[in-house]
This record gives sequence, C-alpha cells and structure tokens, in this order.
Amino acid sequence: MRPVGAGLHAGEYQEFASARVGHLYRSACLLTGGDTHLAEDLVQETLGRLYVHWGRVSRVGNPAGYAQTVLTRTFLTHQRRRSSKERATDVFPDVLDTPAADADTPLRLTLIEALGRLSPKDRAVVVLRYWEDRSIEETADAMNASSAAVRTRCVRALARLRALLGESLGEYAAP
Repeated sequence: MRPVGAGLHAGEYQEFASARVGHLYRSACLLTGGDTHLAEDLVQETLGRLYVHWGRVSRVGNPAGYAQTVLTRTFLTHQRRRSSKERATDVFPDVLDTPAADADTPLRLTLIEALGRLSPKDRAVVVLRYWEDRSIEETADAMNASSAAVRTRCVRALARLRALLGESLGEYAAP
C-alpha cells in the first residue's frame, strides 16, 4: 500500500528513518530486555507504520516522539499476543556498547538483565520515563494509560529494579 502523497514525502521519510533507526533500535532492545531479533522486528514494524501514514506524521510537532509512541504500542501489542515467553537469545546487543563507554559495560549488562526481568508494561514505563526522559503525561499517552497508572507502575517498577539489583550497583560506581 502506497501512502497518500508518498512521492512528495519519500525523501523526508527516508531522511527521518535513517536518522532515527539507531535510537529506535536501542529503545526496542531495552523494551525487549535484550532480544535483538524482536527489537529488529519491532523497529521494522514501527517504520512500516510510519511510512504508511508519513504524510500525516510529518506534520505533527514531534515525529520522533510519535515514532517512539508507535514503537512502545507495537511492543505492548506484541506482548499481549505472544503465546510463549521464550526468548530467542541471551546475547545482548552490541549497539548498546559504545567505545567511549567500554568501562561501564558490566553495569549496562546488569541493567539490561534486570530490565528483562520486569513485566513488559513495567519495562515500557522505565524506558519511556528514564531512557526517553518523557513526562508522566507523555508516558501515559504512549501507553494508553492514565497518569495515575503510570505513576503507580513507575514506583513499582523502580522498587522491583532496586530489589533485583540490590547492592550490586555499588561495585560499579566510580570512586
């Protein structure tokens, strides 16, 4: 299906998608708890949905935020439909490792593992609030939830992360 006015906006879409694909992939890796194959699928589906509606999406004030909302909703929909909780791999994505941050790789792997142990909605709240730096209201909108539900889920998710991580983060802290 070709989007309305695709010829007029195809260059804009390609530029946008090229600029955002890395960030969307990193967010998807966090949402999936390190499942790179599922993260790739989610990003592909997100970009496909954006392409179909690009004429309208390109006119919104924040297409990057819109893309993140589509990614989050796609992830949550996938989790609701998923019949098995098996993971395809335990290998974490290399994209989360940058040369400048090699020293904190154990910390990031520990955090990704802890995120993977949260429920999908808890993961989505943590990623949107603390990775994407979104407000409570923006997070609620992205998740089709109330602000109160997001606040509650945020408190519970952070408490769960603290319980999972315990004192282990102290060993990674810089002196």
